Amino acid sequence: MLRLFLILSFFSCTEKKPIQTPEQNKAAQELHAEAKDNFKPLEKYVSKNLKMVELGKKLYLDPRFSKSGTISCNSCHKLDNFGVDNEPTSPGHDGTRGDRNSPTTFNASYNFVQFWDGRAENLEAQALGPLLNPIEHGMKLEKDVLDKLKTPEYKALFKEAFNSDAAVTFKNIGVAIAEFEKTLVTTDRFDQYLKGDLQALNEQEQRGLKRFIEVGCTSCHYGASIGGQEYQMLGAVEPYQTEDLGRYKVTNKEEDKFMFKIPNLRNIAKTGPYFHDGSIKTLEEAIKLMGKHQLGEVLKDQDVQDIKAFLNSLTGKLQ
Repeated sequence: MLRLFLILSFFSCTEKKPIQTPEQNKAAQELHAEAKDNFKPLEKYVSKNLKMVELGKKLYLDPRFSKSGTISCNSCHKLDNFGVDNEPTSPGHDGTRGDRNSPTTFNASYNFVQFWDGRAENLEAQALGPLLNPIEHGMKLEKDVLDKLKTPEYKALFKEAFNSDAAVTFKNIGVAIAEFEKTLVTTDRFDQYLKGDLQALNEQEQRGLKRFIEVGCTSCHYGASIGGQEYQMLGAVEPYQTEDLGRYKVTNKEEDKFMFKIPNLRNIAKTGPYFHDGSIKTLEEAIKLMGKHQLGEVLKDQDVQDIKAFLNSLTGKLQ
């Protein structure tokens, strides 16, 4: 009996977290304060129109809005896979692939513009763009898309969502899908940390957070979605080899060559491969290349592993 007591006492002791020294506690508090200066927790979106959310989800999942009848929004932006397909570039209605990686739709409402080159100013415009894209959904005209909505079910859903008999319009397709996508907000351990639970991140994750801030990653990756708030030149410090001219294709302005919307980093450990063309397979390689080309930093292997650990804490669940 005494032996059993001693064994249980041993395991009970080993499960306790190490007591921090006053110096360690002060450092942890300072890191937390610095994190709060750079980041914010993601907030759940509560829609005032649940009928529109229902309609938007149905449209998001419906493959009929493609030339072949096989491609939906969910084909490239999977709801059961963090809003991505984990492909370098995605196949369209006839199997032809685009030239850019499909960004996640999770937390996309936090982006200041949509698409890598910012050609869509909001979610409504982003939702409509692929429908008429010859490589993606391949529909030729708005009328072709609207013809797919001539069913009693869709007519009823549009009427309920928009409170109008004349609601079945091309624009309202984008409005409904956007309302659904606004609900695709995740929550993770880093949110818990920002809200005051300093134990939500382990020691390595906190080291990674510290290095993430110290080396300057927060000059681009800040705010609630940890990015997505501005454009940046790929290869800002050291040139990066790519044939994609980025935002220049939209504006034809010399200063926009190689400028891309900075991706948000929520769920980044699950949304690879990385960069605009999906050419970078691992998170470790992406971290090293960002350090080199954007910050002029040659990151040590330990730094890379620590930053990766922090980025893994950004993996969340839909709220």
